[in-house]
Amino acid sequence: MTSIVRSLLVAASMTLGATAAFAAASNTPTQYQPDPALKTESVAELRARVGQACAITQAKLQNVSEASLGRACDCYAGRTMRALTADEVQAYRDTGVFNETAREKALSALDSCKLPRPQI
Repeated sequence: MTSIVRSLLVAASMTLGATAAFAAASNTPTQYQPDPALKTESVAELRARVGQACAITQAKLQNVSEASLGRACDCYAGRTMRALTADEVQAYRDTGVFNETAREKALSALDSCKLPRPQI
């Protein structure tokens, strides 16, 4: 399951170029540095980042437009960010990726918002 969420985040990271999801999903060493903006972004800004990553990833996964996923990805981003503890948010700020417990919450949010999980 962890690799599923990593795949979701990998696709978004590659498109956005701002998150560390690619580094987290890769099995090969990288010289990735988390986006410094993560350290100072508000939770609302982090939520917007997660929502945008969702739209990009799900659009590719479902072969639909990003705009058509606005409501579902807003659902996903909101549920995910509301579910995170302060420590999980801080881990995301520090690394640019969801930690193990946050990934489980993100998977649950995908299911709740009726978004398909990426297949690996």
